[in-house]
Parts: sequence; C-alpha cells; structure tokens
Amino acid sequence: MRQLTSLDNQFLALESARQTGHVGGLAILDPSTTPAGTLGAADIQELVLERLPLLPPLRWRLAEVPLGLDYPYWVDDPDFDVEYHVRELALPAPGDDDQLADQVARIMARPLDRARPLWELYLIHSLEHGHVAMLTKIHHALIDGMSGAEIMGLLLDLEPTGRELPEPDGAPGGERAPSDLEMLGRGLAGLPLYPLRALRALPSAIPNIEDTPFATLPGAGILGRLAGGAQQVVLGGESAAGGRTRHSAPKTTFNGRVSAHRRFVFGRLALDDVKAVKNRHGCTVNDVIVAMCAGTVRRWLVAHDELPDEPLVAQIPVSVRTGDQVGTYGNRILLMRAPLFTDESDPVRRLQRTHEALAEMKERHRALPAELLQDANNFIPPAVFARAAQLTFRLSTSRPGRPTWNLVISNVPGPPLPLYCAGARLVANYPVSVITDGMGLNITVMSYCGQLDFGIVADREQMPDARLLMGWLGDELAALGV
Repeated sequence: MRQLTSLDNQFLALESARQTGHVGGLAILDPSTTPAGTLGAADIQELVLERLPLLPPLRWRLAEVPLGLDYPYWVDDPDFDVEYHVRELALPAPGDDDQLADQVARIMARPLDRARPLWELYLIHSLEHGHVAMLTKIHHALIDGMSGAEIMGLLLDLEPTGRELPEPDGAPGGERAPSDLEMLGRGLAGLPLYPLRALRALPSAIPNIEDTPFATLPGAGILGRLAGGAQQVVLGGESAAGGRTRHSAPKTTFNGRVSAHRRFVFGRLALDDVKAVKNRHGCTVNDVIVAMCAGTVRRWLVAHDELPDEPLVAQIPVSVRTGDQVGTYGNRILLMRAPLFTDESDPVRRLQRTHEALAEMKERHRALPAELLQDANNFIPPAVFARAAQLTFRLSTSRPGRPTWNLVISNVPGPPLPLYCAGARLVANYPVSVITDGMGLNITVMSYCGQLDFGIVADREQMPDARLLMGWLGDELAALGV
C-alpha cells in the first residue's frame, strides 16, 4: 500500500459542498486520423485497459484509517470497472465552444466518488468541425502538474498507429485490501511519529510560513519573520525568509467564498507571437504570460469599479519533482507568491516590472526547502487535519483579514510535436484547474504544437462574465507589440 502525504491529503481536506479538489484537461481530438474515422467510448476504454498496467494511479482507491488517526492509503480497487470511469455524451446542435465550456463547467463542479478510483473521463461528441472532446477529471491528491503529464504521456502517442509498450513493473491488482482492524493498527502505530515529524519540520516550516496556506492564521507573518531573523543570526548569511519584497494581497470580488458553480473559458494564442514579444523586450515567455494575465485581470477590475491601488498577488505553483522521482505520482510542489501588477496601466512597463518580480521569485524558490508544504502540514494531527484546512480557507475570506493569494496563474510547458490518442490527432489541450475559497479565479496555460492553450476557471457567481477574459488576453498580447 502507498500512504498519502500530508500535502496529498490537503487536496482531499479542502473539499466541501462548494469546492472540489480535482483537476482536469479538455483535449480536442480529430477522429479522422483513426482507422475507422470515428472515436467512441469503447476505443478509449480499450486504450485505458491496454495501458492500465503502466498507470497504477488509475486503479487506486482510498482506504481510510478508522477514526482519522492517520492519513489514508491508496489500495488497488479489486472491482475496477473501466465502463464506470470512461463515459460519453453529445452536445445539442450547433455544438459550439460556449456549449462545450458550459458542459465542462457542469461536469467539473461535481465531486468524484471516493468509493472508487478518483478519476473520470468523458468523450463529448457533436462538436463543430467533426471534432470530439475528451475531458479528463482526476483528483489532485493523486497527481500534480508534472505527474499528470506523465499519465497523459502514457495515453498519448507520437503516431496514430500507437507504439510498443514497455513491460510493467508488476502484475496489477495483486494487493489484498486491508481490513478495518489492520488499518486501525497502522493508525495507532503511526501516532508516536507525528510529534517527531513536527519537531523535524520546525526549522524549515516556521521561517517560511508566509509561503504556505497557513499564512492566513493570525500572527503567522510576524512569527515567520522573527523565526527567519533568528535563523539568520544563528546560521549566518541570508535566511530563506529574508531579503525579499513582501506584497500583501488586497481583497477583490473573486476572493470571497466560492459557490458550487463554475465558469470555464478556453482559447488559444500563437506561441510565436509571445516569443516575439519576449525577444523584443528581453524577458521570458513566462514573464509575457503573467504580464498578459495582469493586464486582463486589470481590465476586469476596472470594468467592475474595484481596481485596488496596489498589485494583486498571484499564486504560481512550481514543481520540485526531481528526476529520480518520476513515476512516483502524488504532489511535489511549492506555491510561490508573485505580485500581479494590475496597478500599472502601461503594458510595457507592466511587463518590465513583472520580469523583475519573477526573477526575484526564482531566487526565492532556490532558497525554499523542497518539502516546505509537507513540513508545514506536519504540525497538524491527521485527526483534525480536514477541519484545520477548512479553517485556513475560511480565514482567507474573512474580514478584515486578507487572502494569502488573489488568484492562481500556472504555465505548463507541453510537447511541440503533434500527438495522438487512440489514433485521433490531438488538436488542442486546454487545462481545467481548481478554485477554492479565497481564490475564485485560476488561469492555467499549456503549450502544445506551437500554440498556447488557455483554460480559465472562475466562480460563476463571483465572475459571471468570465468569458470576457479570453478576448482580453489577446488584446493584452497585441498591446505588447504583436
């Protein structure tokens, strides 16, 4: 059995009637490249079963420890049913992008069944141009961005004819599901370890607490700065928490409690256009994307008469997965803070300020311990972990408190070559991420085959007009000289 880490468990703990912990992707497929010229659920089910031995997370279901004494475990599901997980439906005519986005929002708003492996896949037919959409939905407790890319890499091929598969490490489904008594024994045996883990986590977690979700707790910032100063005095040199510009996140409409309903918006821009701006201004592709997002969010705030005088603060997930951790799945990330210069009206100046701020963030990233989020979570006993996690989200939306972050911006590099799924050519691949209390807006972009595929998720009640954002992203790119 494989036990969830405290960071994996955090994505389970945040779930409520209004917020979910799964992420996904919307792949647009062209079935004309398949031998039959069609693509159905049976084709995808056959593909999943063929590659299931190489994809153990798709067989895992949760095994809870009685009384919540310890974090849950992943065990093989002896009753795995691919027909339950792979489904299909069709849009009514005309099958346009708005209809598809609404359907994705409805599917993603529904929680996954914790009695089964935590993923679903939907084929959506009757799209324009004869395309078929494939919506994947998988719990963040299982994967982060990099491990999710590993799973998709095993489902996608470089040729429509597929490929020869490597031999799996072991036979699937060989584990016996533990009894409740065995799980209780594991939980009791693990209890003495938690004070030791908390003690070991102190030196890394407390000085850097402002870079964790617990920054919303009263006094957390002061405690972190005091601990960072003490660390600098004792160890000498620059502490990980020192020497940086701190930005406090102002409150906006999308920093309240989220509803149970979502808006999803997707679209694409040419990667070459972004690279042209990058070359012209001597920055990076990521700098340009973040600056475009800043200008887009600024337009929305101006339109709603709530533009703060100070920058917003973006959460930017950064992978800390090493080469020898490939294939381990789960979550290995840091959540970085970066100012989003919505207070800057000039697009070029906004890009310059973004470039400087992200360079500082990269330096900060190098100074942070890779296991920071897991270390911070080790201060909370598993039995009260879910309640503590929910409390941090509630505090981020309370008054007069401020959120730790205003929104999520994530840029995921993807393959530059065309890919195929069950013989169907991958036309586009739009990410579908998660929003939470305090962060009702998520802008994620993935590069693929010379394009930037944007997936925007927003709370439907906070941002009913979220569809405007995709057009504004194009306008912001044009304002930078394309």
